[in-house]
Amino acid sequence: MRSYPNALLALSCLLSLGASSEDRSRAARESPDVPAGRAAVSFTRVQYDSSGGMNEAYYYYEGRYWERWETDFPQADKNFLFRFAQLTTAHPHPKPITRRLMDPDLFDFPLLYMCDVGWMDLSEEEIARLRDYLLKGGFLWMDDFWGWAEWNNVERLFAQVLPERAWQDIPPDHEILDTVFELDALPQVPARDFASLGHDPPEIHRYPANRVTPANFRGIFDDSDRPMVIATHNTDLGDGWEREAYGDWYFEKYSTVAYAAGVNIVVYALSH
Repeated sequence: MRSYPNALLALSCLLSLGASSEDRSRAARESPDVPAGRAAVSFTRVQYDSSGGMNEAYYYYEGRYWERWETDFPQADKNFLFRFAQLTTAHPHPKPITRRLMDPDLFDFPLLYMCDVGWMDLSEEEIARLRDYLLKGGFLWMDDFWGWAEWNNVERLFAQVLPERAWQDIPPDHEILDTVFELDALPQVPARDFASLGHDPPEIHRYPANRVTPANFRGIFDDSDRPMVIATHNTDLGDGWEREAYGDWYFEKYSTVAYAAGVNIVVYALSH
């Protein structure tokens, strides 16, 4: 991992000072109340369909099945909402929210989050709806997908969503990386199991297997040069949130920078 500025050292102290792993886990499950009369920030995860079978469209892990859209859900979202309230002056909605692209109230949510999108499928109707959402000012963040095969699938889909626009690398000096916390690059956060096994490169889901370091930070920009779609590729910020209580070593090395990057992205999305 890179060495990060003093602001992140303060962040690590704030999140961990006087709190055991068990304390942090319990606190993260207790969502803060939204003060009366104050607008809430929502963090809305998109439910989507994926192609393939076991370990492609869905997983079996830790005693349960889940579809790829719900990777790290709901604990990652709960933890992030709790930490977002700690680290900013905003007041997030206390419960994780999920929506499908065709839901009638989709446009009520200015920020959408998609996780583990490497095998994602979108119907023609969903492609048209997502295009409409983005062109009307919505913001989409896709996280936790690995390798060039998964990237190529996402690129194929967005060639249909926004065919007139191309993906661009988001440079390390872009303001999105220091909206709240100063980061000199998008951190690469491996899933807890891959980190504990010491894999290098840390994680590969889909073949052909290509090198998955460093993390890639890419976006699709609107006419005002504002990113309206971002991809945090070859990194798993959501696992940094979900697994914060699974041992101090993981929390200190990965969760702190995962929260810093997540806070920066959400604050940028909601203020630009």
